[in-house]
Amino acid sequence: MGGHYARAGGEPDAVADAVAEHYQPVGAGTPIPATPVGRIVALADKLDTLAGIFAVGLKPTASKDPYALRRAALGVLRILVEGGLALDLRELLRQALAAQPAGERGEATLHELESFLFDRLRGLLAESVGREVFDAVAACGTQVVTDFVARTEAVLEFQKLPEAEQLAAAHKRVRNILRQAEVTAPAVDPSAFVEAAEGALHQALLAQRDGFEQAVAAADYVNALRQLAALQAPVDGFFSEVMVMADDVRLRQNRLALLAELDRLCREVADISLLPG
Repeated sequence: MGGHYARAGGEPDAVADAVAEHYQPVGAGTPIPATPVGRIVALADKLDTLAGIFAVGLKPTASKDPYALRRAALGVLRILVEGGLALDLRELLRQALAAQPAGERGEATLHELESFLFDRLRGLLAESVGREVFDAVAACGTQVVTDFVARTEAVLEFQKLPEAEQLAAAHKRVRNILRQAEVTAPAVDPSAFVEAAEGALHQALLAQRDGFEQAVAAADYVNALRQLAALQAPVDGFFSEVMVMADDVRLRQNRLALLAELDRLCREVADISLLPG
């Protein structure tokens, strides 16, 4: 009715359409607003509702959601994903909180809102994305929901590769070694290599790194992970032939540095160690 009133009152069609659409989506399976302005107004309305009610401490419980905040959160996520809006969710929530006239508007409330939205995103992607894939992408910290979805789709493609499972298992081992070492390794020094497998892994990292990082920068995550898969064989060779925690401090530090570089690449698109392997 608001849309009809706006049009009858002489408002431009874009305004009338946005007023009519801003409640959408009204439920699961119903369409998001069709117009760009309608999507932005719907986002603003839902984010304002979420921020305002969380700020005054009336967030949903396990059994009660009187203000339909779960529906509002799903609406926000669907508009971002289906509307192709590459917006930073944390920044949207921060701005929505800052606009509230009262309540707790600090980092604690922002964190609660983020967790609430990402729980809904997990549910939204539940049918297409497993828990491991969701957690692996969540570990990279992206707050742009469209980017999050693109990464999950790339990881699903990566899992089809024959190298994926072994590389995930190797990355788990790398993470454990680095965690237990509790040191910050220096830069890799090729002159300190003793075993051929050390040099082979280093060369493979150098060969793949530039193309991998260019693909990540272009959000071409499928291609990036394909390049990462090429590291599986030299990684396996390294662990077959090299004792990382050597008695010689220089050798040990250099090998840890090599693994730290591998670890960095394996957590760029998603945390590969969290995948089955």
